[in-house]
Amino acid sequence: MSRNRSLLGEGPGVAARQLGMLLLGGALLVVLILSAGPPGQRTLVGAIAALQLALAAAAWVLPWGRWPPWAPLVPGVAEMVLLGIVTWAFTPLALGTAPFFLLLFVWAGLHYRVAVVLGLAGVAVATYLVPVLAAGRGVLPAVGAMVFLPGMVLTGVLLARQTGRHHRDLAAVRRAHDEVQQADRWRAALIATLAHDVRSPLTTVQFALQTLEEDGDLPGEQRTQLITAALRQTERIRRLAGDLLDAERVDAHGELRLDRRPVAVRAVAHQALEYLTCPVSLEVGEEVAVDADPERLGQILVNLVTNAARYGRPPVVISAGPASDGMVAIRVRDHGSGVPEIVRGVLFSRFSHTNTVPDSVGLGLWITRELARAHGGDVTYSPADPGARFTVTLPAARSRSGSGSG
Repeated sequence: MSRNRSLLGEGPGVAARQLGMLLLGGALLVVLILSAGPPGQRTLVGAIAALQLALAAAAWVLPWGRWPPWAPLVPGVAEMVLLGIVTWAFTPLALGTAPFFLLLFVWAGLHYRVAVVLGLAGVAVATYLVPVLAAGRGVLPAVGAMVFLPGMVLTGVLLARQTGRHHRDLAAVRRAHDEVQQADRWRAALIATLAHDVRSPLTTVQFALQTLEEDGDLPGEQRTQLITAALRQTERIRRLAGDLLDAERVDAHGELRLDRRPVAVRAVAHQALEYLTCPVSLEVGEEVAVDADPERLGQILVNLVTNAARYGRPPVVISAGPASDGMVAIRVRDHGSGVPEIVRGVLFSRFSHTNTVPDSVGLGLWITRELARAHGGDVTYSPADPGARFTVTLPAARSRSGSGSG
């Protein structure tokens, strides 16, 4: 049996195929009645059997997955109506319809909520209990029907409640699994970020130490500049290691915990640029503030400016201003050739390798977008003509008081 025609599982397709098997059983019951019933009623019995077979075929071949989950209830109710006609019109053999009513309630309990099962109870009263009473077969069949009907409904209700509980438990397990995966994803991203971001400061430290080793007669001012640059980059590495390798920064729900506060974009940008050697024009007003983790905002800016300096051309410009929906747009632009259209679709993918630089690992832009989204924002690319423009949107600070670099 192909997977698409399985009788096991969930969803409207599986529910319809299971109902189709019940319809085939109902048709078999009607055929038995046909063989034992009077000749004058065989036309009606044959018509009912044909309708059941048509419903069974429809249950198997129609594209139930394209329709609402309740769609299989339509042939289910139609089957109850047909069984009601059999129950009312024919010999005591028609009392064999009772097990099929029970199976229909079992089917409904497995696939639908309690409210649906209770709704079918009203249909069962009209299509099972009323025909039995109307047939006038005596007290015993009537009492049996009145006892059997609540049992059918109760069976369906209990199954619906149990199935609903199973679905809730399964959903909880899936959520827990997703949260664990999300936490692992963030931890892997933090470690990868450290490996990515320490390259530039390590290069600066290495250059300073090699220069001091090779040229011991450097003037005091140059020696001081080299040592200051090396110490500044060493502090940057220390901060990266302290922040990005701290697994506790990922909470129990797999989200990155942020120390969010109102921060002035210009102050954070100025602090971040101290770690870089490329010239950058900062066109951000003192009043522009966002609700962000200052350390993570600095990391975003460092990544974007480093990317612009490496793959674009000067001047590199940082600007910022209000955007729609209570957001602030922070733009980093270079004046190079821009990003080729062929790679724009995967520009923010992890390890996208959208460039030909040998030491590039393709992490910077992916990390930048992940950090922005953790704040409730995003990062987008647009051509600047000439150059590339990356726009970070972050929530605007609700209060300008207390804004600072953190």
